[in-house]
Amino acid sequence: MSEPNVVVRDAEDGVAVVLLNRPQVLNAITADLARNYASALRRLDGDESVRAIVVSGAGRGFCAGADLSLLAGDLEELRLAVPARQDLPSTSLAPATPIIAAATGAVAGIGLAYLLGSDVRFADPDARIAPVFPRLGLVAEYGLSWLLPRLIGLSAATEILLSGRTISGADAGAIGLVQHVSAPGQALDEAIAYARRIALSCSPWSIATMKSQLAADLHRDYETALSNSLELMDVSFGRE
Repeated sequence: MSEPNVVVRDAEDGVAVVLLNRPQVLNAITADLARNYASALRRLDGDESVRAIVVSGAGRGFCAGADLSLLAGDLEELRLAVPARQDLPSTSLAPATPIIAAATGAVAGIGLAYLLGSDVRFADPDARIAPVFPRLGLVAEYGLSWLLPRLIGLSAATEILLSGRTISGADAGAIGLVQHVSAPGQALDEAIAYARRIALSCSPWSIATMKSQLAADLHRDYETALSNSLELMDVSFGRE
């Protein structure tokens, strides 16, 4: 039997690890892999023993983007191959459980969308991060034109998207694309250690609630966010 294209390691100390597992093609995404990845995240998010999820890629890269063999078919085949709405990279923003990504090697195209769809991002300094869309005649896919400016600012997002250039993990840390640049070759280990600290010392209810606050307050004014936070504070006072 062939290896599964998504591997889930049993949780240790409340931390589950999810690996994209097509290392022979740098974990290039297929529709089937996208469905399995989204399903794994949803299942882990519903498991009370899992308090943090680390995602990365098997082998030498995080994800080199979509499997370009998909582009060899006709237009209808290509449309069908695009992951269904419920299986998009933004699935990783939805769970109440924090998701920490470890970027190693190649991170391109939809792989970038998977990386940016996590809550906290680690990268090896020599990771190669590339929004290759303009070089393939594509667009800012999977909502990246909304998400990227909110992470690194409009000017930096515009330059990166329009050039399609490759940046290193170290440079990604300098502009805030990732929050942590690891020691060489240590992104996954450092991401797991970080996730373990969250799992062992933070309230799952607090984490889930703050994730919902952050998502909602992107679209609310300060007074509304303040009022909502005061209501939630009263709820928190009555909890453990």
